[in-house]
Amino acid sequence: MFFLQQPEVIELELFSSMPAHYRRDGRRSNWADANRGGRPAHSFLEGPVFDQAGNLYVTGVPWGRVFRIDPRGHWDLVVEYDGEPNGLKFLDDRRLVVADYMNGLLSLDVATGEVRPFLTRRNTERFKGVNDLTFDSQGNLYFTDQGQTGLQDPTGRLYRLRPTGQLEELLSNVPSPNGVVLAPDEQVLYLAATRGNCVWRVPLFKDGGIGKVGQFFTSFGPVGPDGLASDEAGHLFVANPGLGLVWMLDGKAQPVALLKGQDGSSTTNMAFGGADNKTLYVTDSTNGTVLVAALTAPGIRVRRGS
Repeated sequence: MFFLQQPEVIELELFSSMPAHYRRDGRRSNWADANRGGRPAHSFLEGPVFDQAGNLYVTGVPWGRVFRIDPRGHWDLVVEYDGEPNGLKFLDDRRLVVADYMNGLLSLDVATGEVRPFLTRRNTERFKGVNDLTFDSQGNLYFTDQGQTGLQDPTGRLYRLRPTGQLEELLSNVPSPNGVVLAPDEQVLYLAATRGNCVWRVPLFKDGGIGKVGQFFTSFGPVGPDGLASDEAGHLFVANPGLGLVWMLDGKAQPVALLKGQDGSSTTNMAFGGADNKTLYVTDSTNGTVLVAALTAPGIRVRRGS
């Protein structure tokens, strides 16, 4: 691929690895049968998000698990339930909203492990399979409904759930909508279209509508963009599991750095954390690890629902 400037290469380092007693080696799951060609998945990490105390929460998709990793890298199982959790965002100090492929949006009390419905259906119709989510400063929740959509069925959806409970379908033609993140001014939403191998740019109008949606960034490889993040310097970070790296893009979608995992890494999602919020934590899903890179600009603070 031709670049206007040669991007810096930054090696991702190991922060923490899932302990052996949490790994389910050699076991098949319904999720793995549908998404990994039947190959057993001891885990598949996703949805990283930090609490106020600096603990990192991640999901284990195939076995319905949510883990808490403390700042020293020690793991605890918060809950295991009948579901396939993916994206996570805090609603308040103790409740997470979980994007669950099987069950829609759920609420998880991280202190007790109690899981409750949050938004499981739209007008009595089940979602295709929700994937990731983000809040804006007004408490609006944007989330993706991916299911098994792709280029063969470009009907994935982007929704906005207002604090009043009003649910709005913003897009219904996305080939595998995945990660979502807002620009710092909240006038643009970036949306990963995994099977389109690209990131869409969605202008948001003050009247609640959306403008002309365009393709902001195009990747390549067997699996396209997944989770997204942004920093205060205006960079967009795009996790690309098929390439085992994270793209760091400027405002014109020019790659300024490549954050690379080891060979065989599957870099699916990420969150900023650390004392100065300048450390990027990346889930390496198939290896069951969390990788890190120290960066120069702090990440945008993840907004909450309240």
